[in-house]
Amino acid sequence: MRRASTWLAALSVGLAALFVGPSAQAAESVEHGPSLYVPDANPAAYRQALDLARAGQFLDAAGVLTMVNTPQAVWYGDQSPDQVERLIRAVARDADRSDAIPVFALYNIPGRDCSNYSAGGAANTAEYKEWIDAVARGVGSRDAIVTLEPDALALLPSDCGQDDAQGTKTAARYGEVNYAVDKLEPLAGTRVYLDSGHPGWHTVNSIVPRLIRGGIAHASGFYTNASNYHTDDANSWYGKLISSCLAYVDGGGDVAACPHQWWPRADAQAWLDAHVHTPPSRMKHFVTDSSRNGQGPWTPPAGKYTDAQDWCNPPDRGLGARPTLRTGDPLQDARVWIKTPGESDGLCLRGTAGPEDPERGMVDPDAGDWFPEQALELVRFADPPIFDGP
Repeated sequence: MRRASTWLAALSVGLAALFVGPSAQAAESVEHGPSLYVPDANPAAYRQALDLARAGQFLDAAGVLTMVNTPQAVWYGDQSPDQVERLIRAVARDADRSDAIPVFALYNIPGRDCSNYSAGGAANTAEYKEWIDAVARGVGSRDAIVTLEPDALALLPSDCGQDDAQGTKTAARYGEVNYAVDKLEPLAGTRVYLDSGHPGWHTVNSIVPRLIRGGIAHASGFYTNASNYHTDDANSWYGKLISSCLAYVDGGGDVAACPHQWWPRADAQAWLDAHVHTPPSRMKHFVTDSSRNGQGPWTPPAGKYTDAQDWCNPPDRGLGARPTLRTGDPLQDARVWIKTPGESDGLCLRGTAGPEDPERGMVDPDAGDWFPEQALELVRFADPPIFDGP
């Protein structure tokens, strides 16, 4: 289950040892107890690192290897029930042996991604339930964090014109998410978090009703910024506002009264102080994705594109803060790398005829394929830096 081959592992250790300074090494020993799991990397990442080393670009090679040897989510979707049960059981066992907690990104909801770049998923609700049952068997009683179905709640069938007048597909979506929560959250060591989009998308008042209808009452909480670029500060504030609004509504308040992320912060904090008195231990918690947010969101050139697709392989982004289970925030359970850094978001045309991405002058790899140029950007523009220096 571990590294692809002995020589690649040796390359990883040797190159990292050359460039990881004492402060970075010391940071690895700060956390005690369970850690987050490091999965096997995309094989293309090792090939890129080897090519970089052969070209004498040792720092870049070490950076790519360090990136893929950082804890990050393991994604599953499209596998058969038998396949996903076997794969998840193997990862869960491997993580358990290392006293580590795996992060699973489950991505198999029917109508996934509005049938766009990451189209696919189960054919229907019955098939999806069978798949979730298999996931539950694979996890068993071992510890796991589940980021359930990115975009499932922030991008409903009704949001992209795929529903009928009765809202049949959207109602089915909520039922599917609820089923997954009710099947996975009761597992002995599993914590399930629901999709809340990101702070540049839905307002708090918009996403909270979706979380409630999606079964947040029975889940550990929600996650924000999956595969996106918003800063840690923006995500933490957004998460706090959502948690607070959920508590306020649970106590009988009106969701429309909750402050959202575009209120002046001082005004929003004053509202929270006056209206939300639930202790953090009894509120819904959240996790955030910091995999590519080191430079924050990309601001497209004004007036250049009819559809800039600022979420799609934006240029010059960097890795964000490293994953941790110790955030210092009583509402934030973890900072994780949900999106696999270095893998493409898909073909980005930005409103042009293509086939090249006009911002990059090249054809972007398909969604989920390794993107060497972007991988290097993430390493070079990482904030905090990928290495502290010797």
